[in-house]
Amino acid sequence: MTGPERAAPAVDPSVVVVDLSVVVPAYNEEQRLGPTLDAITAYLRDNESRFGDWEIVVADDGSDDGTREVVTSRSLDNPRVQLVTSPRNRGKGHALRLGVAASRGRRVLVTDADLAAPIEELEKLDKELSEGRAAAIGSRAAPGATIESHQHPVRELLGRAGNFLIRQAAVPGIRDTQCGFKLFEGDRAREAFAASRINGWGIDVEVLQHFRRADWDVAEVPVRWSHQSGSKVRPLDYARVLTELARLRARSLRPVDILVPVLFLLMSVALYSGRFFDPNHRYLEDSLQDQNQWEWFFAVTADNVAHLHNPFFSNLQGFPDGVNLMANTVMLGLSVPFAPLTLLAGPAVSLSVCMALGLAATAAAWYWLIVKRVVRQRAAAFVGASLAAFAPPMVSHANAHPNFVILFMIPLIIDRALRLCAGTRVVRDGVVLGLMAAYQIFLGEEPLLLASMGMVLFAASYGVLNRDVVRASWRPLLKGLGIAALVCAPIILIPLYYQFAGPQSYKSVLHGDNAGNSPLALLSFAERSLMAGNEIRANSLSLNPTEQNAFYGWPLVALAFAIVVRLWEHALVKALAFTAITAAILSMGPKIRIPLTDTIYPGPWALLAHKPLFESVIEGRVAMICAPALGMLVALAVERLAATRELGTQYVGLLAVCLALLPLVPAPLKAVDRTAVPAFFTDGTYKSYVRAGESLVPVPLADPGAAEPLHWQTASDLGFKMPGGYFNGPYGADRIGIYGASPRYTSNMLRDVRYTGVIPTIGKNWQAQAKADFAYWHAGALVVAPQPNDDKLRTAVEKLVGKPGTWVDGVWVWDLHEGS
Repeated sequence: MTGPERAAPAVDPSVVVVDLSVVVPAYNEEQRLGPTLDAITAYLRDNESRFGDWEIVVADDGSDDGTREVVTSRSLDNPRVQLVTSPRNRGKGHALRLGVAASRGRRVLVTDADLAAPIEELEKLDKELSEGRAAAIGSRAAPGATIESHQHPVRELLGRAGNFLIRQAAVPGIRDTQCGFKLFEGDRAREAFAASRINGWGIDVEVLQHFRRADWDVAEVPVRWSHQSGSKVRPLDYARVLTELARLRARSLRPVDILVPVLFLLMSVALYSGRFFDPNHRYLEDSLQDQNQWEWFFAVTADNVAHLHNPFFSNLQGFPDGVNLMANTVMLGLSVPFAPLTLLAGPAVSLSVCMALGLAATAAAWYWLIVKRVVRQRAAAFVGASLAAFAPPMVSHANAHPNFVILFMIPLIIDRALRLCAGTRVVRDGVVLGLMAAYQIFLGEEPLLLASMGMVLFAASYGVLNRDVVRASWRPLLKGLGIAALVCAPIILIPLYYQFAGPQSYKSVLHGDNAGNSPLALLSFAERSLMAGNEIRANSLSLNPTEQNAFYGWPLVALAFAIVVRLWEHALVKALAFTAITAAILSMGPKIRIPLTDTIYPGPWALLAHKPLFESVIEGRVAMICAPALGMLVALAVERLAATRELGTQYVGLLAVCLALLPLVPAPLKAVDRTAVPAFFTDGTYKSYVRAGESLVPVPLADPGAAEPLHWQTASDLGFKMPGGYFNGPYGADRIGIYGASPRYTSNMLRDVRYTGVIPTIGKNWQAQAKADFAYWHAGALVVAPQPNDDKLRTAVEKLVGKPGTWVDGVWVWDLHEGS
């Protein structure tokens, strides 16, 4: 907790200053206070050569016993013992505030009335202040502390639990905030206690927070401590301390830090407004079939949770082989916590709420990181975080890929890695980082891989520019990463084994060699750009509307170049620029084609393209790393412009920022009315056609191009199983990853009929093949719903089955049971 010294408030010249004030809060301490005052008086009288002039201030908190008389009797014998009183009992915090305000010492010792830490321990604390500390606090938890008499085990357990929560919520790094033996530099103590608001036991934390915010150095000193009977701390007081700290934390928040997450939430809801207010009947058009898929993921996860089924597998689609859920991006880290909402309101509502909240949380996390690590100016951080979370690639993925939108853990992981570099709490930070990494794996492995690439690029460039930083941080960083790995591994070992070696696992999903970004994509505008979007051009430069992974626009690229040139002297700027440029080049893929020519050069991605993990990555997504890097560069520029006194420079600079960012402001995602689910599924009619162990076969089978049957399945509360589907699964002896179930002759033929309207010649061979495929699928019935070429599909099915279908509740049905 070191930092630059601040000038202490001036001392009132009319007040007689002493060297040391000892403040003792007291409430009904008639029995214990007398021996405490005698011990303090004797010790200070015998050590005046070291501690100088002294006084004792007893702050009585409205006692109704003989506490005041005990003090008054000592005061008559020694006028250096003083009494200040409160008319009623208001708590330890109020008493300390009263006592410290009445003190006159250059140093102020605060000690409890039971003197659980002997007054002789003052020498240890005084030594720390003599070395320049602003405060030295006694600790029962610091290495070297001696506990001569323990509290009751329950009280000790509550104390440790309370201290842990306090450390996490209020003053990380301090092991023991509640030990009642603290020495402060006097004027700073009076300032901190005067600024406090807590009247109860939590005042210790509030004061330490004040010192931390002021960058005043605090030392935690191990002391001797012995439990004394008659403690005024009751078990419920631990809960009260935490309540006080929650109020303190709420009061300490700047209004802007509350407003910003609200703004991010409004921005997220505006982006999803076409679906958000009626998710059961609205569909994001540019999600293609992914909304159906993700709603199924949420539904099946909730079903697995409710029935205690295997969370890593389901045979509800892809029947009878099933789906390896761990090998698909089901986001168990959110689909499991959202299971109650999914069961209560349905997967459409749950997914919609999750994506809107998740995008806002991601923006808030980037804002927090930028404020903490990059700029202090809140408006600049807001602009940077908005770009990081709402950049065109993020908006494109917001149509269909929650795992690339809900990234709130990434800024937290980055911050924890930076804490490891500081080397202050390596074990704790390593443990936390391991838990964070494990959780992120259950949110999305590919985003974690891309984030790790970005961190490596930044660390490498920053390390080259700052060799001293590397020398100071590499050991704690490596140690912390090792601890993180040891913590993370046991959590993810079984899930990852299931993912890579479990049923329906696969080796990799191949995307071809054209999944990289064109250089033009980095300079063009995305389809959803409110001001400059061009659907035809954007789609020509991307795989599909959900994979517009660049599209930052030439104005932002030009602005970033100007920022880097202007702020080139800063190592942070150089490292951010290197990270963004390298990520952009990697995103162009293994072969980079020069626009408007036939010239092709090998790209650096070729070095990674066939390596484990990287072989399944769509390389164009690497450009998403640019979003937070560009956001931080813009935040640095906005802060610098806001601080300049040259109005012309400020006006031109902020105008350039606005002109670069305005074309990136997205229009709401396109949403359309959703096709109604046939009553055959919603009213349960299907149940009379499907027996135990059988499947219901939609014609054609659901696949990545037409996955509406997944919606039928979720609308029927997952009441039937079906072959086909939209998921990643294995194909062939090599178990290469493909989208959808392994095709069969009948499924391929029916799919072709649906898309072409052409029925092949169907004779005994096709009928025999269909019979074999129906048997493989354990088909109880075939269903044709209204769709393009449905008349041709009905004709094909009639020829395969040998009988006409029956119109039942909005679908054509063929019952395959004998005698039907």
